[in-house]
Amino acid sequence: MKTLLLQKGDQWQDMKVGEVPTPSPKSGEVLVKVHATGLNPVDYKVANGNNPDWNYPHIVGVDGAGLIEEVGEGVTEWKKGDRVVYHASLANDGNFAEYAVTTAHTISRIPDDISFEDAVALPCAGYTAYQALFRKMHIQEGKTILVHAGAGGVGGFAIQLAKQAGLTVFTTASEENHAYVKELGADYAIDYRKENFVEKVMELTNGVGVNYVLDTVSRDNATTSLDVLTFNGHLAFIAGAPDYTKIKPFTISPSYHEVALGAGHSSNNMDEQRDFAKMGDEMLQLLADGKISSLLEEVISLDEIPQGLQKLADRHVRGKIVAKIAGE
Repeated sequence: MKTLLLQKGDQWQDMKVGEVPTPSPKSGEVLVKVHATGLNPVDYKVANGNNPDWNYPHIVGVDGAGLIEEVGEGVTEWKKGDRVVYHASLANDGNFAEYAVTTAHTISRIPDDISFEDAVALPCAGYTAYQALFRKMHIQEGKTILVHAGAGGVGGFAIQLAKQAGLTVFTTASEENHAYVKELGADYAIDYRKENFVEKVMELTNGVGVNYVLDTVSRDNATTSLDVLTFNGHLAFIAGAPDYTKIKPFTISPSYHEVALGAGHSSNNMDEQRDFAKMGDEMLQLLADGKISSLLEEVISLDEIPQGLQKLADRHVRGKIVAKIAGE
């Protein structure tokens, strides 16, 4: 099969298209003919980490969508030809390829009126946002949330999901993206380049602060974000934990939530792994009903993926980039 090969752990910019044998599904797995794959920051970040579980050359790409080609032993709920989308384990070969293997209990069925490209824009970024909001912080209608980097993938989905749930949404974004994030549902957009987001949020909330923060930026940004939390507030983070010592005990009584979507695959907790499929089902239905956007901004080819990942690394991307692998 044709695939994009990572020859060495720190050389994702130099990945080239090559040929490797098509894999076969084991018990509990399915082989998918990949029609589209999503690009995510985790794809180049884990490549830089020289993952000890990988054999080289390695195939990157956590998000896949396509048609089931073959089912492994014990798989009864899926059949050849089913349209599916999924978030795959980082420990195995990924979806920058014509075929990929993944676990049957973590995949979701794509509705007929949703394209592979729109569907595959969801998993990594969308499920991360969903897990942070609904599984970790348990957001409630009428509350307030600050979503950092609202023009990005995780931030864009978080804005939409929070607004659907009835929250007042604050977000940070560059000025040129303010109209974009407000179209997604943000009530207030703060230019992080020109404004102090802590001062602005506190001003807009009359000094109260917000109930929830989703930080996708950095440990330092998460630490600074503690200054906008109100009493009993929640902070979810994906790019580094805040410095907890900043908050004195028995003052605002905050809750902290690490969001590490990919770790679920190695957790040995089947219920949590099945939740990937549940989150996918929920988001696909919202997409089919026109209640959220897939955030799809650009469709590229397999051999253009390294350039697409470089755009992500340079933070020059709004929404989602997807690579089309096979024709529908």
